[in-house]
Amino acid sequence: MGEMDAMMETMIGKMGKEEKQEMMSTMMEKFFAGMTVEDRQGMMEQMMPKMMEGINMMDMMPKMMMGMMGGGDSGAGMMGMMSQMMQGRQGSGMQMMPNMMTQMMPHCVNMMLPGMPEEQRVEFVLNMVTTLVEQGSAGMSDEQKDEFVAKVIERVTR
Repeated sequence: MGEMDAMMETMIGKMGKEEKQEMMSTMMEKFFAGMTVEDRQGMMEQMMPKMMEGINMMDMMPKMMMGMMGGGDSGAGMMGMMSQMMQGRQGSGMQMMPNMMTQMMPHCVNMMLPGMPEEQRVEFVLNMVTTLVEQGSAGMSDEQKDEFVAKVIERVTR
């Protein structure tokens, strides 16, 4: 693979930022074509630390979250990128996003909240807790919702 590495270094070294982004977008579809969800997830777990090296998460999180929320299937933002990556993988492919989010979100919040101003932090936490309780209890009976909220309160007040 030494010759291939040398060729890639030469080729990529001559490319501009826009050319690299365009190439990445084109190549991702071909690269991930025969991979299972587990294969892609394993690769992401290996790549993320390298990709995140030297990045200030406090600066990046608001932009990333806005991109994720606004991206959708239009191809813009992280959600669009993930959607393209998983295209053609009905069912199992879309299960990857909730699994990723449940692992990433607590880590991101742990990194982000301590540096936020107190007033902004309190407002953010209140909004998140409200959203989590509302969406987490969606479709539950009143009794189930009461039990759910009781569990949340118990966990929070420990």
